[in-house]
Amino acid sequence: MLLLIPLLPFLGFLINASFGRRVTKAVSGAVACGAMIASFVVSCAALVRLVSLEPESRAIVNQVYTWLTSGDLTVGLTLRLDPLSAVMILVVTGIGSLIHIYSTAYMHEERDSEYARYFSYLNLFATFMLVLVLGANFLVMFVGWEGVGLCSYLLIGFWFQKKSASDAGKKAFIVNRIGDYGFILGVLLVFTRFGTLDFQEVARAVSGLSPETTFGTVSLITLLLFIGATGKSAQIPLFVWLPDAMEGPTPVSALIHAATMVTAGVYMIGRNAVLFSHAPETLTIVAVIGTATALMAGTIGLVQNDIKRVLAYSTVSQLGYMFLAMGVGAYAAGIFHLYTHAFFKALLFLGSGAVIHALAGEQDLRRMGGLKKELPITYWTFLIGALAIAGVPGLAGFFSKDEILARTFESGHTILWAVGLLTALLTATYMFRLVFLAFHGDRTPEAVSPEHPKEQEPAAQHPTPTRPAGHQPPSTGHQAPHGHLHDAPPAMTFVLIVLAIGSVVAGWVGLGGRFEHFLEPSFAPESVHAVADSSAEIPLMIVSIVVAFAGIGLATYYFLKSRRAADAMAARFAGLYRLLLNKYYVDEIYDAAIVQPIRITSEDGLWKVVDVRVIDGAVNGAGEIIGGSSELLRRLQTGSVRAYAASLFVGVVLILGYYLWL
Repeated sequence: MLLLIPLLPFLGFLINASFGRRVTKAVSGAVACGAMIASFVVSCAALVRLVSLEPESRAIVNQVYTWLTSGDLTVGLTLRLDPLSAVMILVVTGIGSLIHIYSTAYMHEERDSEYARYFSYLNLFATFMLVLVLGANFLVMFVGWEGVGLCSYLLIGFWFQKKSASDAGKKAFIVNRIGDYGFILGVLLVFTRFGTLDFQEVARAVSGLSPETTFGTVSLITLLLFIGATGKSAQIPLFVWLPDAMEGPTPVSALIHAATMVTAGVYMIGRNAVLFSHAPETLTIVAVIGTATALMAGTIGLVQNDIKRVLAYSTVSQLGYMFLAMGVGAYAAGIFHLYTHAFFKALLFLGSGAVIHALAGEQDLRRMGGLKKELPITYWTFLIGALAIAGVPGLAGFFSKDEILARTFESGHTILWAVGLLTALLTATYMFRLVFLAFHGDRTPEAVSPEHPKEQEPAAQHPTPTRPAGHQPPSTGHQAPHGHLHDAPPAMTFVLIVLAIGSVVAGWVGLGGRFEHFLEPSFAPESVHAVADSSAEIPLMIVSIVVAFAGIGLATYYFLKSRRAADAMAARFAGLYRLLLNKYYVDEIYDAAIVQPIRITSEDGLWKVVDVRVIDGAVNGAGEIIGGSSELLRRLQTGSVRAYAASLFVGVVLILGYYLWL
């Protein structure tokens, strides 16, 4: 049954990729959605089977075949289901199925062939993510790891005739190759050090070692693996690809941010919890990078005006929380936040897609407003998602985020806890800024604040509302935002409601430590974060609640009650505002420090000197020498009998003269 879980969406990919041009949209959508739903059903059946086993032996292994044998290396195509991978396959197939269903309506304006191409990519994306989380060794994981990188390139650049989309796809692909280079080195070092690539065998081997007090081999292995995680999960310094990934269709953004690619790095650390637990210095780096990323992305999200970019930086920030949890050893808390985040982040992205769908492609928050009455279902479901991510008590985000902050404080990382708390304040503020700008007020589509002129923003901030011919975004038929609008089609509305329910109830499964106890066998007892003192749990919870409502209160004052105060604040701190609006100029720094030197070296050095002068010069020079020599020899072959006879006569005379001379 384990093989069926990734195989079913792969079959959906094969069918749509092979026959998509010959079938209708209804067939393409049904094949893709049916494959994902079937995979979800099999995943649920596998979970039931897993839960029926004793906690200490909760693992189902399926070695499909021995993949390769070379010297001491033997690697099988082996799938392994344990509590950790069970959580992941339910997230991927469950949330993935909902996103597929949503896409049937959102992408309906595409041509039949493009529609089938989209769903084939979507199925393939899910396939590789399932291979990644079910893989029992590093090599099988790496197949899925690279596969989701490929599919992100294909889906982000789906509207490839639009230059910004194709550039964003290439950017995601290239940035991830940088991280993957570190990941590959880490995998090679794992085999060199432990003689195996199997996760369980590596865990058993490292369990007999003492945690490293200095930076040793295990620390180097984990650091290299973490470099790979910073690429996949968009952490400093490799986070720059994720905001640009908004150029793809909105359901793609939801799939990448909620259920698949960006969670791969967090999952990889959880899968190797025993290994990372023996490298405390690396864990410190993980925690610091995660916290810094969460804060940095949170401040950027505070001023962005593209509705999808606000959510993109929100994802980067929430991933920072997950890495903070991993860095302080609270692996179960990190995975718990990954699980709850999937619900409300998918809801928020798909809700933004419903807004964009209704407004014929408009994404600028300053050109929205007053949508609460016209899009009531979208509004209320989106509001639930915003409340969940803000950490309001009773909703999914509150349980998981509070757990991370509590574990961070209890582990003695008070500075990281304080920064995490500040990030929580920013999260609540920018999310309700988004809610108030999009759904409240009465701004017209032309209204742009004089304190926030559109020209201040980079061009990439505002993708054009229309797509190239043949690649139009879906439309409800209301092409002008001024006209009467209504909620999204039933398929989209159904998904929003289901995800809203999930955003309410998903966090309750963690009460009483049930989620942590379920995951414990996957992490091994020694790798589970031990809480030294839980007496501060209630005070910490109260602080988190106060911070969440404080953030909502700030957003209410500045963006609902007194928007002029927000404009005045932006004008007063114009330098800081521009710094945040331009994302700390990280892209510009990378361009100046890395991209342009490589381009100049490539064009002026490697191309114009090495390629043109040296390589082409040598090849062309050899050709010219041969050509010149041939030209001289050709003159001896005139075709004139008289010339040949004369040359023969002269040759004879010369030879006879030579012998007579001797």
